[in-house]
Order: sequence, then structure tokens, then C-alpha cells
Amino acid sequence: MHQIQFLSSLSSVNFLTGISLVATDMDGTLTCKGKFTPPLLQAFQELATAGIKIVIVTGRSAGWVSGIASYLPVAGAIAENGGLFYLAGNDNPFALTPIANLSVHRQELASVFAQLRAKFPQIQESNDNRFRVTDWTFDVANLNPDELNQMDELCQTMGWGFTYSNVQCHIKPSQQDKAVGLLRVLQEYFPDVNQQQVVTVGDSPNDESLFNGDYFPVSVGVANVLEYIERLKYKPAYVTTAAEGQGFCELMKKILNSQM
Repeated sequence: MHQIQFLSSLSSVNFLTGISLVATDMDGTLTCKGKFTPPLLQAFQELATAGIKIVIVTGRSAGWVSGIASYLPVAGAIAENGGLFYLAGNDNPFALTPIANLSVHRQELASVFAQLRAKFPQIQESNDNRFRVTDWTFDVANLNPDELNQMDELCQTMGWGFTYSNVQCHIKPSQQDKAVGLLRVLQEYFPDVNQQQVVTVGDSPNDESLFNGDYFPVSVGVANVLEYIERLKYKPAYVTTAAEGQGFCELMKKILNSQM
């Protein structure tokens, strides 16, 4: 059984001393009730001043993430759970999941969604699909764990991947996930950063691959991850006491203090 280690209960956080890059989910991890807060933006600025890079790794659409990468003091942002990467200062995304024919790809995703909706007529397409490239999303609200598991199995039988967050469900290419995308970004854009110098942060099932200790030995869940903890194959190594963006700020204070 996985033993949860709360950051607040640790006598030492020396494992954070060498951290040089924070790879973090956005919704439910950086936000508080869906919004960025002044303490979060202050934490971002303090990390940047300390020379610690931030890469956002989110399920949000390419359209949303291109703006996020431009306006926040981050090194870059990965969109669509590992589909594309936006490097800060560059408006052109790097395709982490190459797609030969975008029109055909979108049609195939729409077909999978239609087949899911035939079985689960209550599901509603997310309003940001028009801004997406690699995946297709619908709202997670009112879906229970059994229904989510059935959707996962149906997508797999059709040759597609499936994941969900506290906001949306994602139909995606089967090999596309946050860890695969982040590993490629580290190799291509941050070759001087090794995986032991990265802390990954998340809160829900679509962050599960970021909690895989074989890839990222230092992983942290903000406290609201505990809602999903029994559903996760890979669990965070550590958990904050506070939830959402307050939990992220809790972690950032410990990282900054460890650098002194």
C-alpha cells in the first residue's frame, strides 16, 4: 500500500535542493477555484528570480496554452496532455504528437466521441474543441468512476487513449501523455536539466504519468489529489497540506527555502 508522505511532516526537504525546473499541471494545481491568484504570480516571479524554470503541463487546448506561454513568466507550456509544446518567446508550437493530416485526425476524433455519446448520451462536447489540435474533449461533470472506466475501455478497443482531469475528459492518441511529452521537451529544449532536477506537480488522473517515479523521482500532488489517489496506478511521492494553488505555493516556499 502506498504510504502518503506529506511535505509538512518531513523533518528535511533536502531532496528539493537540486531542483532547477518545476513541471506543473494548471487547473486544480495552480488555480484556486479556477483562477490564478496574486500569491501564485508572486511565487512564479520568485522562482524565476532564483533561476528555477517553470514548464506548465496541461490538458488545456493549444489555443489557450499559446496565450499562457506568452503572458506568464514561464519557460514554456505543454498543451493537450503532451500534444504540443510552446516555448516562451516563440509563437510556433512544436508538435510532440505529429499528425499527418489534421482534417482526417479531427474527423476520426469526432467519430470516437459520437460512439461514446451513443452509449453515454449525457456527455457534452467542451466548448474549447475548436481550439484543439491533437485531442477531443468533453465535460467530466456528473460522470462517475465506473462510467469513466467504461469510456477508457471503449477508447482502447477503438485504438485511442483516454484520460480525464477535474475539468474535462480527453480522447487522444494512445501514446500521448504528459510524461512522454515532458521527457521529449526536456531532451530537446532543456538538455542541461536531468530528471532528478525536475519536480512534477499535479492533482488528478491526467497527471498520473508525471507521478511515475521511474521517470520523475520527485513528484508532488497538491492535497486535492487525494480525491483520486485510489484510482491512480502511479501516485505522487509527496503531497502538500493545502489544496490547489495554495498547495503549489506551499511547495514553492519549500523549494525556495531549500536553495538558501
